[in-house]
Amino acid sequence: MKYDYVIVGGGSAGAVLAARLTEDPNVSVCLLEAGGNASSLIIRIPIGMIPIFGSNGRIANWNYDTVPQPELNGRRGYQPRGKGLGGSSAINGMIYMRGHKSDYDDWDNLGCEGWNWDNCLPYFRRAENHELGGNEFHGDSGPLQVSKLRSPRSISDDFVKAGTEMQLRQVDDFNTGDNEGVGYFQVTQFHKGKKRGERCSTNFGYLAPNRHRPNLTVITKAQATRILFEGKRATGVAYRQGRADKTVEARHEVLLCGGAFNSPQLLQLSGIGRPEDIRPYGIGMVHELPGVGQNLQDHIDFVLSFVTSYKGGFGVGPVPALRIAGHVINWMRTGEGMAASSGAEGAAFFKTDPNLERADIQLHFTIGMVDDHLRKLHLGHGYSAHMCVLRPHSRGEVFLQSANPLAPPGIDPAFLTDRRDMDAMIKGAKMARQIMKAPSMVQHEVSEFFGVGDNMTDADWESHIRARADTIYHPVGTCKMGTDDMAVVDPELRVRGIEGLRVVDASVMPTLVGGNTNAPTIMVAERAADIIRGRLPARAAAE
Repeated sequence: MKYDYVIVGGGSAGAVLAARLTEDPNVSVCLLEAGGNASSLIIRIPIGMIPIFGSNGRIANWNYDTVPQPELNGRRGYQPRGKGLGGSSAINGMIYMRGHKSDYDDWDNLGCEGWNWDNCLPYFRRAENHELGGNEFHGDSGPLQVSKLRSPRSISDDFVKAGTEMQLRQVDDFNTGDNEGVGYFQVTQFHKGKKRGERCSTNFGYLAPNRHRPNLTVITKAQATRILFEGKRATGVAYRQGRADKTVEARHEVLLCGGAFNSPQLLQLSGIGRPEDIRPYGIGMVHELPGVGQNLQDHIDFVLSFVTSYKGGFGVGPVPALRIAGHVINWMRTGEGMAASSGAEGAAFFKTDPNLERADIQLHFTIGMVDDHLRKLHLGHGYSAHMCVLRPHSRGEVFLQSANPLAPPGIDPAFLTDRRDMDAMIKGAKMARQIMKAPSMVQHEVSEFFGVGDNMTDADWESHIRARADTIYHPVGTCKMGTDDMAVVDPELRVRGIEGLRVVDASVMPTLVGGNTNAPTIMVAERAADIIRGRLPARAAAE
């Protein structure tokens, strides 16, 4: 079959592109997704992310691991990625966060002309159907449902109070361009109608309502194996479905939306990248492009957990299980209650140095104890503060481990290889603990978990960080946008040196934003759709 556009990956970006491009009835699109439809109850219910993460890849999760990390005592890190339509927006914490406006101005200054805050904001707004309505920062008619927390726990209220007790300003909306302060997350969740309280992945928001379009073909359980070329023009995609090898042709362009791990992997499998990454596996070179797979950045996270007598959050044991079952039944009736929460409710952004121009630390406050990404459970009730460094200096890479396209990519975030990241983590961890020890929070504490305590030296903190820190799931940068020698795509997201091929996902971000990455990825796809349709030449974005 032949289509105008072939999209590889139906995740946070791919679902957006498929929906936007097929608004034109004269354009045909084929979307290839390696996973399934990702529409079951466990995906739709926000609390479902807990068993998904704990299932070790059996539910809608690629369940990747990193290579051993020398700076984390040789541990392999965990890299969950959404497997199915909606991608990681189907299994994440639903957090809607844009970062700081200067993050996008940084992109523009790095050679990504047109990708500054003022030009990106209209695409954030276009995506949104915000519960509070439209204004200069938010949209009210987009496919992505964005809402307030449905039923925040009282302990989350106390977390916000504790932040103000430590002199952080209370923020009502973290998405206006300046996110320093403490408050509550906004979430990608339906806020009205029959789906009220359900997760709004990009599948549910963008794709599912438009699957009926005759110009849209969605093929699930279709693993892309390589890009097809005529010379240096992409002409289609080879894929495997079950035991059958198939191909699909693209009249105009192939659009890679596999994310920060799978987009560079497919480029390398197709002969695009560094020769030393490709030739050892017997793959012929199509085009040498040194930046493919390089520049991997991720938010490294350190968790402070506490045992509590507070019974209003998530707990483990027979009685908490019965309570959760009751919450699920209530959610199915009303869309409200604790089952409407993914667990991360409170947020804080602060500076480790008052001389910094913007916050460099983010906290996620969760209403349960978190150990090893929810893969280790502990009896009783607790709560946690996740602390991450927002703009790490360490840079890693993604590389082939096999010529087999079904094998996972090699992932090396190179966490903490730049000493500045460890120094910031130590400062951030100490400041996070001060918030958790403020009067409004310490009243809930029975004990601290993981052996954290008073009078710890910087060396003690460093030891704890090396023993337990890991990702908070925001990998970007491996097909970075720009104009320098290491750029993989230009500011119009075209793969440099190749015709008919673009990358549209988090891998094109040249640097991490100061916050969660799902909303920025959706924005990238919204803006890319206009670029592809010729409605927005990126080179004219400053006008």
